[in-house]
Amino acid sequence: MKEASEIVYLIDDDPRVREAISELFATLKIECVTFGSAEEYLGFKRADACACLILDLNLPNKSGLDLQQELGDGLNPPIIFISGYEDVPSTVRAMKRGAIEFLTKPIDRDRLMLAIRMAFAKDLEQRKKTAELLDLQRRFALLTPREREVLPLIAGGMLNKQAAAVLGITEVTLQVHRGQIMRKMEAQSFADLVRMAERLDIPARDTTL
Repeated sequence: MKEASEIVYLIDDDPRVREAISELFATLKIECVTFGSAEEYLGFKRADACACLILDLNLPNKSGLDLQQELGDGLNPPIIFISGYEDVPSTVRAMKRGAIEFLTKPIDRDRLMLAIRMAFAKDLEQRKKTAELLDLQRRFALLTPREREVLPLIAGGMLNKQAAAVLGITEVTLQVHRGQIMRKMEAQSFADLVRMAERLDIPARDTTL
């Protein structure tokens, strides 16, 4: 079976709500996986696909807000909250933590679909950034211990002569290391290398000797 490219995860303790929303997505040919509690969702192995999470505010044992806080920012799908009533304080908390939307039941189909498209777009962007960071980490792992010492020096703005003095090596040797770093990191320019160091959270060394 071909894996879905987009998946909606729905957590609601009301089976009637789960059935109604599932039927809606079935007509739209969007895969939907439902859960009756936060615990069920946490125990499920998610597919490697663009996704969003529709989360009921009031759940047994663990509330929707509690689950949102537990999931954090990590590699979790963007969240769309749903609730049987308007709850301004909860809405504010949910949105401040990054929720896409907060909808009240009965759910407006158009608003729901707009929120889902926004959530899919956000998740796709997050997944792209994560993939790029993993690739940068892969390249960084190719550097030798000495090259990893050189990188923060030159990325921090030190001249080759300054960096060589800090490490106690010749400027020619430093230039060789610099060339190897550029090649292994696949940097197209020095500015590109500096941006890579920033993405990897590599602290720049003080340029003053």
